Amino acid sequence: MICAEKLQRLMLAVVLFIACCLMSAGSVYGTMLLGFVIAMIVIWAITDFCPSIWLFTKLVGHCKRSH
Repeated sequence: MICAEKLQRLMLAVVLFIACCLMSAGSVYGTMLLGFVIAMIVIWAITDFCPSIWLFTKLVGHCKRSH
């Protein structure tokens, strides 16, 4: 079953892949998308709040911890 943290990592990978494809095609939108992702990761690091994890937690719930 998919959970918020895994869904966020998958989404991040897809967005980075799209940014790389756009950049390799010479589009400025790839650079802008990459800058947006970097800014969001910096905000997450500084504030310990990630909007996508918050939203995905509301939609699909947290991952269950297995110890």
